[in-house]
Amino acid sequence: MYALGIDLGGTNIKAALVHQRDGISELKSIPTQAKDGLEPTLERIAELINSFNLRDRETLAGVGIGAPGMISLDRKSVRNPPNLPGWTEVHLAAEIQSRIGLPAILENDANLMALGSARFGAGFGQEHFIMITLGTGVGGGIIYNNRIFRGASGAAGELGHITIDYAGATCNSTVTGAIEGYLGQRFLSQRAAEVIRKHPENALFETFSKDWPKLEPMHLTEAAEIGNELAIEILKDAGEKLGYALVNYIHTLDITTIIVSGGVSKAGKWILKPAEKVALEQLMPPFRPRFNIITEQLGNEAALLGAAALAFENL
Repeated sequence: MYALGIDLGGTNIKAALVHQRDGISELKSIPTQAKDGLEPTLERIAELINSFNLRDRETLAGVGIGAPGMISLDRKSVRNPPNLPGWTEVHLAAEIQSRIGLPAILENDANLMALGSARFGAGFGQEHFIMITLGTGVGGGIIYNNRIFRGASGAAGELGHITIDYAGATCNSTVTGAIEGYLGQRFLSQRAAEVIRKHPENALFETFSKDWPKLEPMHLTEAAEIGNELAIEILKDAGEKLGYALVNYIHTLDITTIIVSGGVSKAGKWILKPAEKVALEQLMPPFRPRFNIITEQLGNEAALLGAAALAFENL
């Protein structure tokens, strides 16, 4: 059996034809052109879906769609998705179904990263885990009893907006000191630039002092790999803050397996080892033996696989 998985982003719309056992068989992507507004974006989603040749396939379960923003408990509507101008509350499942003639279902994109990991990736075989996505922002999803934990209204899992310092950093969140303000790509880069400015003798200052916006977390990782102590310290600080957030998640949920994905996670040991150290120091003793951190290798494909899995399991 096949299903279509859609990952709706502010920059690109990605789609994959997914086999229930073998994973992605065909992958496509088009620009969202979100500035054009709601109706043109809906039409582009439909056009992308219709561009797949679905004839001579096994039974098609339907279309699973991952979207930013809060998804209704019935998985039919999305509210106030970021980076999609003109979207307030959109009955997206019905809008797409009316255009393509196939059943459709929605879920938050970070939740679908977790579901994709559970069905096809590092989370396969794990009954319970917390996924943290370290990318442009910090997102997450909670898998409990091998299913997405959605909370009372469908909006659970806003893990990037857990505060670790009520007087701390600001970011796009309404929460001061939210972990996104320390680990989100842009915010990590900004904080790194503030530190590097104080060290003009450092190679990173020489490279980026005339154009700080070009500094990205991958540059810190590259510098750490060749022994730049300042880069190592900056990434260590970010990792320690992640560790405190993990303690909050684990103490609240009693889920001790953490799966990390997203571009910033490519910093690997430079962020994850400090996070692990802090977590083991701060966790209540009964949680420590079960605590582990795993890196997801699927990348952005996890969201597409999760969207298809949503269709397989609910349509």
